[in-house]
Amino acid sequence: MRKFAQALFPLTLALLGLAPASAMDVILFDGSWKEQGFLRTFSNEYVQRGRRLDVVSDGTASLLWRPIGKASRSASSAGWSWSVGEGVPATDLTIKGGDDRNLALYFVFADRDRAAALEGKSARRILNEESARALIYVWGGAHQVGAVFPSPWSPRLRLKVLRSAETGQFRERVDFLRDFRSAFRREPGVLIGVAVFADSDDTNGRIVASVSDLHLE
Repeated sequence: MRKFAQALFPLTLALLGLAPASAMDVILFDGSWKEQGFLRTFSNEYVQRGRRLDVVSDGTASLLWRPIGKASRSASSAGWSWSVGEGVPATDLTIKGGDDRNLALYFVFADRDRAAALEGKSARRILNEESARALIYVWGGAHQVGAVFPSPWSPRLRLKVLRSAETGQFRERVDFLRDFRSAFRREPGVLIGVAVFADSDDTNGRIVASVSDLHLE
């Protein structure tokens, strides 16, 4: 009788609209993330605090990168919280060298048959890989929220604006499988990495921000 009740309980919840959320893979800022700098720019300051990442970008730009393990490569969506206490002004994100933004989260995909060969490679190496594509969710820029467009740095990068150039604190949930298909008109392959980016070097501005509770579903 107990086994029957246990089996019936999830069904009852679903019928009542109370079904538990899908399983989440929490991505901790646990020291495993590695900074990737760019030519002629200085590094941002990142402090990894477990569930939260603190970021300071003071006239600087860099990427904090973490590869995704095999068990999570089939994820189709993600969620996180982020906040900006100080930010850069709105810029045109379609202009190379004038495209500062407060924060951006990269979700990087590669063809399934190339994923193993890219394990252990740097973010810069992977983003130069012909089979790799990155969907980038942005807080900042002088664009309409929801706008999707190619990065001026590479045709294999697509930006989607989630927040305008403002300060505040927000919670996000994105369906990156759907967004990828819409942006690239192709299937994404498998998720192989995620990155956090802050960019203030073009405006010589200052960003004080954080990202927390990042998870894949």
